[in-house]
Amino acid sequence: MAPTPSAPEDPTGTPSGGARTTPAVPDPARLLPQVDGRHATLDGIRAVAALMVLVFHVATETGDSLAPGVLGGALSAFDLAVPLFFTLSGVLLYRPWARAVLDGSRSPSTRTYLWRRVVRVFPAYWVVALAALLLYSREHLDSPRYWLEVMTLAFPYDTDPSWVGTGPYGLGQMWSLSVEVSFYLLLPVFALLLSLWARRGGTPDARGRRLLWGLGVMALLGFAALLPQFIPEPRHYMHAWLPRTLGMFAAGMALAVLSEWARHESGPDGPVRRFCRTVASSPGVCWLAAGGFFALAATDATGGRFIGAGDLWTSAFSSAADIGFAFLVIAPAALAPRPAGPPAPLRSAAAWRDGRWLDSLLRHRVCQYLAKVSYGVFLWQFLVLYLWRDFTGQEIFTGTFWLDMVPVTAATVLLAAATHRWVEEPSRRWSRRVLRDPRRP
Repeated sequence: MAPTPSAPEDPTGTPSGGARTTPAVPDPARLLPQVDGRHATLDGIRAVAALMVLVFHVATETGDSLAPGVLGGALSAFDLAVPLFFTLSGVLLYRPWARAVLDGSRSPSTRTYLWRRVVRVFPAYWVVALAALLLYSREHLDSPRYWLEVMTLAFPYDTDPSWVGTGPYGLGQMWSLSVEVSFYLLLPVFALLLSLWARRGGTPDARGRRLLWGLGVMALLGFAALLPQFIPEPRHYMHAWLPRTLGMFAAGMALAVLSEWARHESGPDGPVRRFCRTVASSPGVCWLAAGGFFALAATDATGGRFIGAGDLWTSAFSSAADIGFAFLVIAPAALAPRPAGPPAPLRSAAAWRDGRWLDSLLRHRVCQYLAKVSYGVFLWQFLVLYLWRDFTGQEIFTGTFWLDMVPVTAATVLLAAATHRWVEEPSRRWSRRVLRDPRRP
């Protein structure tokens, strides 16, 4: 998304009338990253991630992502949607804490933050989890421990589970939501530690550098977490735990720091502002480089085709590819200025010039609608996929990708829209009323 001057100007500074004038000066606010309000382009990336994870799961269930060759490898690499979700959370949730550190203000309320996270995550999840338990886990309905683990998203921490795979039948994708919830709970702790370290800097620039160093250490801890996962023996269940994903969250938190630092940087045109402008105006270069990490993830260098497969070294390569891919996909949107107006129609030439294609695609009304219901798309996809398989009589690793993808996507989006309208939105409205009442959390 290229920054645009506030008025057209001739590069020579000489208008058509011949009199030399001073070139128009761009509005400084238009050159700085957007740090408040609804961030529609990041919402669009969330929609892309939700569809990517749906493609990955359908391709895995039909066996297409497990087939040898380029196509199978490419379909298996669609699980890079998960790092996108983690990095988006780092950008959007850490930003208020980064702002407080850089401008020396008070940190946001932890109680309010946690309350909003609970209301955002659990009501819709409980609806889907209840449906999955009633459909596919009836033999465990008399187990209070089973109910507690599923309803609190603690089941990935069961080291001797009764299910096969990454979760109870119909809820296998929820391991990543459990990682998200673990990050939500610990983010105030991470923010406090980073704040104690960074506030020793005497200027916003010094504090910004300290924050980035601290996040670098956090990313290294994510790689270090692979050691107990594989040494002295493999513990594949640790793949679904928070520690190994710290680098993905740290990448998003670093983007939050950069976007806020650009607004606090000393001097009119410092290196952080130039970096943000360069990245925001070069989405094609960033996404092309992200394609390189996607290609790497499609090879055996990052492990097997199943989630969590591989050894220590392939898992390290996989984590590096995850971080690089997510950072490069999200950075042009996260560091871009606030859009000046509605997106250009995709059929117009203006939508594809000067780096505007990213904004035009991600803010398109179809992408924005999918972003609105993306949480439901993530929640419902496995249940819909298994119900479709029951209906058609397919066995696992059989079927045809497109013949399954189209009906499963349609049904998933319909259920996601219903969940958004009758569960997510009422929960948010109720939460806002509760937060306005000083007697309630």
